[in-house]
Amino acid sequence: MLKAQINQSQSLHNLISLHKPFVSGGAASHSSSSAYSPTTLRQQTSTKKSNATHARSTSTAGNIKAIAIPFLHKATIVNGVITIQPTISSALAGVSIGGVVDGVSDLLGRSFILELVSNDLDSKGNRKTVKAYARYDALDLHINVYTYKCNFDVPKDFGEIGAILVENEYSKKMFFKTIVLDNGVTFTCESWVQSKFDVSGKRIFFTDKSYLPSETPNALKSLRTEDLESLRGNSEGERKSHDRIYDYDVYNDLGAPDLSLSLARPVLGGEQHPYPRRCRTGRQMSPKDPLTESRTLLPFYIPCDEDFSEIKGAQFGARSLYSVLHAVLPILDSAFTDKDKGFPLFTDIDLLYNQGVNVPAPDNGIVSALPRLVKGAVDTVNTVIKFETPETIDRDSFSWFRDEEFCRQMLAGLNPYSIQLVTEWPLMSKLDPEVYGPPESEITKEIVEKEIGGLMTFDEALAQKKLFMLDYHDLLLPYVNKTRDLKGATLYGSRTLMFLTPAGTLRPLAIELTRPPSDGKPQWKHVYTPTWDATGAWLWKLAKAQVLSHDSAYHQLVSHWLRTHCVTEPYIIATNRHLSQMHPIKRLLLPHFRYTMQINALARLLLINASGIIELTFSPGKYCMQICSDAYDQLWRFDHDALPSDLISRGMAVEDPTAPHGVKLTIEDYPFANDGLLIYDAIKQWATSYVNHYYPQANLVESDEELQAWWNEIRTVGHGDKKDEPWWPQLKTQDDLIGIVSTIMWVPSGHHSAVNFGQYDFAGYFPNRPTIARTKMPNEDPTDEEWESFIKRPEDLLLKCFPSQIQATQVMAVLDVLSSHSPDEEYIGGAIEPAWEAEPAIKAAFEEFQGRLNQLESIIDTRNGDPLLSNRSGAGLVPYQLLKPYSDSGVTGKGVPNSISI
Repeated sequence: MLKAQINQSQSLHNLISLHKPFVSGGAASHSSSSAYSPTTLRQQTSTKKSNATHARSTSTAGNIKAIAIPFLHKATIVNGVITIQPTISSALAGVSIGGVVDGVSDLLGRSFILELVSNDLDSKGNRKTVKAYARYDALDLHINVYTYKCNFDVPKDFGEIGAILVENEYSKKMFFKTIVLDNGVTFTCESWVQSKFDVSGKRIFFTDKSYLPSETPNALKSLRTEDLESLRGNSEGERKSHDRIYDYDVYNDLGAPDLSLSLARPVLGGEQHPYPRRCRTGRQMSPKDPLTESRTLLPFYIPCDEDFSEIKGAQFGARSLYSVLHAVLPILDSAFTDKDKGFPLFTDIDLLYNQGVNVPAPDNGIVSALPRLVKGAVDTVNTVIKFETPETIDRDSFSWFRDEEFCRQMLAGLNPYSIQLVTEWPLMSKLDPEVYGPPESEITKEIVEKEIGGLMTFDEALAQKKLFMLDYHDLLLPYVNKTRDLKGATLYGSRTLMFLTPAGTLRPLAIELTRPPSDGKPQWKHVYTPTWDATGAWLWKLAKAQVLSHDSAYHQLVSHWLRTHCVTEPYIIATNRHLSQMHPIKRLLLPHFRYTMQINALARLLLINASGIIELTFSPGKYCMQICSDAYDQLWRFDHDALPSDLISRGMAVEDPTAPHGVKLTIEDYPFANDGLLIYDAIKQWATSYVNHYYPQANLVESDEELQAWWNEIRTVGHGDKKDEPWWPQLKTQDDLIGIVSTIMWVPSGHHSAVNFGQYDFAGYFPNRPTIARTKMPNEDPTDEEWESFIKRPEDLLLKCFPSQIQATQVMAVLDVLSSHSPDEEYIGGAIEPAWEAEPAIKAAFEEFQGRLNQLESIIDTRNGDPLLSNRSGAGLVPYQLLKPYSDSGVTGKGVPNSISI
């Protein structure tokens, strides 16, 4: 319930105290800095108590009649309630809103100035408006919002209300959730409204009713244009924390040449290193490198509406990730004095889960923010970071050692996006043989037939689509010699060949590792096969470790970062620049874009940057992001991001109109594809109903100038390095639009979930998926001493090949957080958006979407219990649940959020 109102005769001092928690930190501060500060985390536990105290000791002023624009006609009183979500920093800060200025302002009833706008123009063609002032009413403890009330004198001939203009008279920004009028009109805001002292002009909010541009009421057309123009900016100057500007830039902020020239990195984006665009921050360029933007210690600028960390809890993804990157990783680093030291024994790896790592005590608050990792104080000086046992190892301690699990995880593991059908023979490199040596693979027909063991001939296996591979040869080979010049790392180009057995499972046949010519040495390549002698068996295990490090790097850099986080950012920028907040397609896509720009900014700050966690712990080292750029240039296509098209492009499916999803899988028991197609089809059916409702005729798609500008800018600016590619879909018909939005909706939901939320379960025990191989194969040009050491104790060489202790623990800490769901996660098909609920046909279509997703839970459970599906059901196997739509909070190995929220 709302609290009783306060008498206006209270002192000015009490009124100022009343407003202590209502707004965020100083307007001059960075939009995200206070949200990530250790102080904020330390004080988090006192928030509820503080809020409750204020609520008990305060009430609100009596209603003051609103000031209205005078009309000659008789008026109706329309009452409005504004809900404001308190920010974390404001609730904890214990300071007044803005000092005496804000206190006096509110005493006079001038906290916000609101102006209703009619859909109709008056007889002279002018906009019809009516004003009111809002005053603080109460703190609603049940839903944790502050409410403000206002009263409008609305003339009888005012017409339908279409928009509201807001001016914030406070000196700080406020997060508006909703403005609800008692005549049934709702404005869903979910946006920061900046102080008039920071941003001139009024904020525009439209009702929950959606309009195509051609259907916009006359009185709202100029407001629609004005609102979009305010989001585009002029591509000049440094962006400030209060800005809501969406603009593009290249990735020129990953290097830090000001700190050291060794930390300089090439610009990603442009002809030399093609790449998607990111949000422009406008920071000054580095004096050491005029092509590189200067770095900051704080999270980079994002438009303020993308900054959710201020209004989310301590376990919100961005806050938890920042805590690990900014606090936990440094204390782990301080715990290991020898940065190159590996694990002497496999039992030492087990101690990470049984005993943990003693580290210097972190700041108070980290323990509560990261309860899975930071277990508490050992004494007054030390604390312990203890890792949970990953589910793969908890179910089967030896699963990582076996060939069948090595192959199974390509279909039901962390990176199901790399395996492809072998369609041509011999396997050939497309790289220049003058530079990289002979292009033909040394995996021969004879090797294949020997490993198949007489089940069929090679030609039969190829013709019957029984041969599959991981091919990291051409992508990695140009970086082999460069990577080997780095300390503590090696690299190969690799091909891994597998056979589909009659049981429907994969069996490894051969691994080929290649080193290009270097320092006068010719190309070196070797084919390893599963063998029955001790030396060959250990060489095979070491070759698998090399391949797994390649697959780990490809997964993180391409399947995960590039194909979800990175390619989505231009969609978000273009959507805000060209689709009005009242555009139905923006309202369809917005749930799939929340939180992503904030997570991406954190990644640029501390994950993918020079000497960030990716460079320090993954095989290509400082060349990680260049390889990512190469993958974008050579491999990424928008039309292949739709799941059916992706499967077809890899030979993992063929088109089949008679099949349930329009495709027939090459491997029938392919858990990722089986479950993913259910999610993708549900998304596409929902998109079909939605699009056809708002676009009943094809000409409406082609004539929608906002929509056409949006799609054009995605292709020519956001992904401008690929603007001339012939594979971009046209946007002329409803089917074109359905295909485009279904693809965009799938990428941050189903695709991201499949490659993200299993990271700790599959890679938290790093021998199962090492992120780096630190030593070369023992049979590559060995000295007598090296070979003898391998023969005497091969296990030591495997442990030395694995990540070092500091590398392993830092990766494990990051993967733990990346795999976690926040308590307030927003799952696909979960809560209905207000604009969808406001339209009966859309509400009904969404409820059908929800119903289909709810059915997936039992379908996936049934599949996981089917003993005939050997790739997802069997002794010690982790059930494939990554595409189950819903989940509890924490590391659960399931759940499909709407958006990339971590």
